[in-house]
Amino acid sequence: MNFKAKYIISFLLGSACLAAELPPSTGPIEPNWESMAENYEVPEWFVDGKIGVWMHWGIPSAAGDDRPNDGSWYGRNMYGGGKKLAKELSAWHTERYGPPEEFGYDQLIPLFKAENWDPDALVAFVKDNGARFVMPVACHHDNFDMYDSSHPWNSMDMGPKRDTLKEWKEAATKYGLKFGISTHLYWSPGWWKPARRHYEPGTFVGKLYNMDYDPNGYATSDEWNEHWYERCWEIIEKYDPDMFNNDAPYPGIGTNTGLGAKLFSDYINRDLKENDGKQEVVLSFKDKARNREAFTYNLERGAAGEIKPEPWMWATDLSGNWYYRAGAVNKMSVPVMVANGVDAISKNGVVMLNVALKGDGTIPEKQIAYLTAFGDFLKINGEGIYESRPWKVFGEGPTEIKDGRQGENKKPFTQEDIRFTTKDGVLYAFVLTPPKEDILITTLATGGVLEQEIDTIEMMGSDENIQWKCAADGLKIEVPRDLPDAFVTGFKITLK
Repeated sequence: MNFKAKYIISFLLGSACLAAELPPSTGPIEPNWESMAENYEVPEWFVDGKIGVWMHWGIPSAAGDDRPNDGSWYGRNMYGGGKKLAKELSAWHTERYGPPEEFGYDQLIPLFKAENWDPDALVAFVKDNGARFVMPVACHHDNFDMYDSSHPWNSMDMGPKRDTLKEWKEAATKYGLKFGISTHLYWSPGWWKPARRHYEPGTFVGKLYNMDYDPNGYATSDEWNEHWYERCWEIIEKYDPDMFNNDAPYPGIGTNTGLGAKLFSDYINRDLKENDGKQEVVLSFKDKARNREAFTYNLERGAAGEIKPEPWMWATDLSGNWYYRAGAVNKMSVPVMVANGVDAISKNGVVMLNVALKGDGTIPEKQIAYLTAFGDFLKINGEGIYESRPWKVFGEGPTEIKDGRQGENKKPFTQEDIRFTTKDGVLYAFVLTPPKEDILITTLATGGVLEQEIDTIEMMGSDENIQWKCAADGLKIEVPRDLPDAFVTGFKITLK
């Protein structure tokens, strides 16, 4: 009996719990955070690859281009509530489709057709523009699985009638990219709280709402926690992702054990078994302070103030919202986005650029401009980005970068803002905006942190002979006559 049958039968019998027993935990990593922290290692492919593309795509993507606000939380806010944003969206939904109790979120599913979606072409495009890995959302807070799931709400049985994870992975494998998935499922029971006002109790148990939920928004029942584990484990077993990003709480949050720790340790143990004891998968999420050594930290829409000792991830969206909405505005300009990416890499970060696909499966032109700008930069300066590592210091300059999530820089950089990387004994210096006058890098002054003498300096993307001089006040580089066509200018500094 498959998982879906067990789930439906248990519901019909009046029990929300799953009949299946969870797999036992086996392997060197125990199902607790202490063991994970002692054993977790970030694989080299992730640190070397530097650039990934996240894809948020699903029912909200097809919910109406002209809606007044919101992308990723459409399903919750269409049912109204106390906040202005929810009231506005609910009023718009009522005018466009009808009252939520008559035209609910489930009735939006047929609008999500993915009629122009070509994963092969999309993955080829992001690879050409520098991506080394891709990470589609497998399930968002709305509880709709974007794959051939045992859960009744899924993209194979409804909407596009396609297993999108399978097709994304096939394209990633074809083009030599690593494949990750992102799940946002654990929020689901509390996330749907506003919708419950509009339906008779039990209307969508097992589909929309799933299990009972805590009024504060966190699911608390053992049955829901087991259901969460089963759903996530099915993704791991069926699609074998190189990266698992958990964008939500998890069972046992705030404790040392629980089904969250079990899932994550089982995922890594499974990988260790398949790779002769060497970890080749990435586990990432955005837990603010807990268990930081046990996973890769997702500094979502944030930044690092200094070089972090362990690799981390800067995730940002290119549309102004995680899910597509035509009226969304990205307040971060294209040049600043490219420079922010270099800033993150100089501080041991990995860049994850989110693409919000339209409901038909295509990338909006505005987001294409961001991706191609980063791609143009990487085609010129990639040797100082891929496989690089942070130098002794990340850089210098007047633009303040605050450490933490949800506070990413949106201000233009100056030519005094410099960032460093290093690879194979070579130092790379990046000017975070095209210079208009001679460059002074004070960090590289004689007698400073640079212990070796400079042999040669080249501007990447140019054959021009670069004039420079190292002095007590810094390294002086005459501004080249012709700059490469990129928003960040990179110099290759070979040392004696």
